Amino acid sequence: MCRSIKTLHNFEPPASAEEVHASALQFVRKLSGFAHPSKTNEAAFNLAVERVTEAANALLESLVTHAPPRDRAIEAAKARARAADRFGAA
Repeated sequence: MCRSIKTLHNFEPPASAEEVHASALQFVRKLSGFAHPSKTNEAAFNLAVERVTEAANALLESLVTHAPPRDRAIEAAKARARAADRFGAA
């Protein structure tokens, strides 16, 4: 899995449109192997990003959970602590 694709479900505040689009872009980049498509592939690449964004939005809207929403600041602090444990303090 791409390390830069983050979990977007069940957070407070909810994922923004920009976050969903960025995840879709990373997913399409991973699948295609292109960081930036050639002019020939640009239309197909952009269409794929648009469709993945739509699918991701539909998924996030339809998911149901009984767990309380996670706090972004707390989760970010946990991730920083895990990174410090894994790679050492910067």
